[in-house]
Amino acid sequence: MEQVYGDNNVKLVLADAFEYLTSLPDKSIDVIATDPPYFLSNGGMSNSGGKQVSVNKGEWDEKGDVDVEAFYNKILEESYRVLKDNGTLWIFGSMHNIYIIGYLLPKVGFKILNNITWQKSNPAPNLSRRMFTHSTETILWAKKKDGKQLFNYDHMRKINNHKQMKDVWTTSTINKSEKRFGKHPTQKPLAVMIRLLEASTNNKSLVLDPFVGSGTTAVAGKLLNIRVIGVDSEKDFLDIAKHRVEDFRNEKVGKIQ
Repeated sequence: MEQVYGDNNVKLVLADAFEYLTSLPDKSIDVIATDPPYFLSNGGMSNSGGKQVSVNKGEWDEKGDVDVEAFYNKILEESYRVLKDNGTLWIFGSMHNIYIIGYLLPKVGFKILNNITWQKSNPAPNLSRRMFTHSTETILWAKKKDGKQLFNYDHMRKINNHKQMKDVWTTSTINKSEKRFGKHPTQKPLAVMIRLLEASTNNKSLVLDPFVGSGTTAVAGKLLNIRVIGVDSEKDFLDIAKHRVEDFRNEKVGKIQ
């Protein structure tokens, strides 16, 4: 493990996610917000900018001989251990993996609070023309079964035109400013990460992202003045994250509905 960046809000660590998680003491984290590998890199084809491209994202996303269910179960077990009694977990997924995660959450001891649907307003077309266009991903928000989650209800209602906020959030995919130092193949919009942290943290919270990638969670923490630990096993992605955090004032947050 090697810390590659640190300031008053953000710490970026080069390490294997499981190695770092197991090094943490019990009940030491307030919120975990993360986007683990989906294991979609199987040699197939996808769409980028209207062009057919390889679906492969990198070795970190290749299934190989990984037992996918055991992989996610280990993430959830360690997350449960390091979260405080009233801590919460936000975990991203697509149709390819979210049902496995949703099945495992209660087995580990979590209770699902919300099933957030992130709707992409500009999804890539489906080149096969044999199914509907994939335009959504899911974010599951969960707490420990007997915990009492922090939820900033009044603030979320205020930023939603004084109406209760619904569980469907719509944004475009990431904008150019979020890719100015390079991009991650599964990078999430900054607006989405800001919203989920605004909903579930305060100025005393400590947030962990064990698969931080290009650092969106860390940038959101800088903008909100919340402490974030970001961990990744890929140095190239952490280099992007470091540059983004150092230049966070120039990040442009996209619109979210």
